[in-house]
Amino acid sequence: MLDRNVLYKGYFTKEKLVHHHINSFNDFIDRGLQKVIDEVGMIETNIENTYVRLGKIRVERPMVMEADGSIERLYPNDARLRNLSYASPIRLEMTIVEGEKEKEPVEAMIGMLPIMVMSNICNLSGLSEDEMIAYGEDPMDPGGYFVVNGSERVIMTLEDLAPNKILVEYNQRYDDYIEVAKVFSQRQGYRSLVIVERGKKSILEVSFPSVAGRLNFVTLVRALGLETDMDIVKAVSDNPEIIKFMLENLEEAEVSSMDEALEKIGARVAAGQAKEYQKKRAAYVLDRYLLPHIGVDEDDRYPKALFLARMAEACFELAQGRRGEDDKDHYSNKRLKLSGDLMEDLFRVAFNRLTRDIKYQLERASMRNRDLNVVTTVRADVLTERMIHPLATGNWVGGRTGVSQLLDRTDYMAALSHLRRVISPLSRSQPHFEARDLHATQWGRICPSETPEGPNCGLVKNFAQAVELSKGVEEYDDIKKMLLDLGVAQVGGYGG
Repeated sequence: MLDRNVLYKGYFTKEKLVHHHINSFNDFIDRGLQKVIDEVGMIETNIENTYVRLGKIRVERPMVMEADGSIERLYPNDARLRNLSYASPIRLEMTIVEGEKEKEPVEAMIGMLPIMVMSNICNLSGLSEDEMIAYGEDPMDPGGYFVVNGSERVIMTLEDLAPNKILVEYNQRYDDYIEVAKVFSQRQGYRSLVIVERGKKSILEVSFPSVAGRLNFVTLVRALGLETDMDIVKAVSDNPEIIKFMLENLEEAEVSSMDEALEKIGARVAAGQAKEYQKKRAAYVLDRYLLPHIGVDEDDRYPKALFLARMAEACFELAQGRRGEDDKDHYSNKRLKLSGDLMEDLFRVAFNRLTRDIKYQLERASMRNRDLNVVTTVRADVLTERMIHPLATGNWVGGRTGVSQLLDRTDYMAALSHLRRVISPLSRSQPHFEARDLHATQWGRICPSETPEGPNCGLVKNFAQAVELSKGVEEYDDIKKMLLDLGVAQVGGYGG
C-alpha cells in the first residue's frame, strides 16, 4: 500500500509548495551576489594609478531606519502595514589602491536589497509558530514573495529557450526553404543569437550581433584560426557527402589566410577606417559578440571555430534528412528562470550603474583635492532605486514587462497557484498554436488543465503538483575533469 504521508510531506507542506522560489533566492544571496561582484572585480578611475578593488559582499537582516535615526529590525507584517519595503542593507568591502599604496579595506553600505519572505535571510526564518503569530504572521503562509512599498509582489517564473544549445530548423526565404542552425549564446546576462544557415548552392553563411548582414562561413572560421582547407573539412565532418558540400564552400571561399579573413571582416565592421583599426575591431567583435559563452579571450577562438563547424554539420545533416527539425516546444529545449536568476540580472545592471557613479564621485573628489574615501562616495540610493523600482512595477531589465506581479490573495489556493505560475515570453497577440498546445513532455511538470482562457491560454501555465526542478551546474571544473578522465580530447576554452 502506498504511504501517502511520505508523499504529502515530500510535496504538499508549506515549505515544499514554493521551495523553488526560496531555494533560488537563497542561492542568489549565497553565491549570485558575490559572482556579480567578482565579474566586475575592480572600479577603474581616470585618476592616475588609482582604482578601487572590490572584496566580499555581505547581506544583513531586514532593517528599517525610523524617523529619529534609530535602526530597528523589520518584519514583513510591519512592512505591509506601514507601506515600507522589506529590504536589507548590503555591505561591500572596498579598497582604494593609489599606485603602490593600498588604503585600509573599508566596508561600505552600497544599497538596500529587497528580501524574499521566508528565505534564509528573512527575519521570520527559524521562528516557531507561536513566535510567528506574535509578529502578526500566518504560520501557514508559504512565503516566496517580496514586500515592496507595502504591497506583496511575486516574481514570475519565466520559461525560455535553452541557451548555448544548437537547435536546427527550416526557414523560408523568398520561395526557398533553407536549413538554419541557431544558438542563443549566453554569458553574464548578455545573450547573443548566432545563426548558421545553408543558403543557395549549399553556401554556408553566419550572422551574429554587431555585424550587419551575413558573413561567409569559411571567412569566419579562417579568421578564428582554422586556416587550411583540410582543417576546416575535418572540423565539420568525416561524412563523404558532407565533405562534398564543404568542398563547394571552399571553392567559393573569398579568402585563403587568417590575415585576409580578418581584413575582410574588418572592412565590414569598421568600413572606411584605417586598416590597422579595422583588424583590431574585427578581432574585438569576434571575441566579444561571437559565441560569448565559450569565452571572450583570444585563446577561445579555436573552440569557437569548432563550435561553428558543429553547427554547420547540423545544417548539412538536416539537409540530408539524417536528423529532423528540433522541436522548440519540447521541454528539454526549455529552461526556467526563477526569482534568484532574475534578481541576479537586476543586481548586475544596478551594480554596474553604481560602479559608474562611484567612479564619477571619486574623480570629482580628486579634482577638488579632497581625501579619497569610499564610504562618503557611495550613494546607496543609486542601487536601491534600481532594485526596488522594477519589483514595484514589473518592468524588468532587458525590456520585459509583467515579471513581478501583485500577489493574488483572493484565498489561500489563489496565492499558492500564483506562486507556482510559469509564463512564456511569446507575444499574446499572435496565434502561436504549437506553443499554446499541451506538449507530451509537460507530463508531470506542467498542469494540463490550469491555464487562463482568452489570449493568455497556453502561454500562462502552472507547475504540476509533484514537480521537481533540477538546477544547472555553475562549476564546470569537476565535469571537465570527469570528461577528461573518460578520454575526451581537450581543445581549450570553455567549449573544451
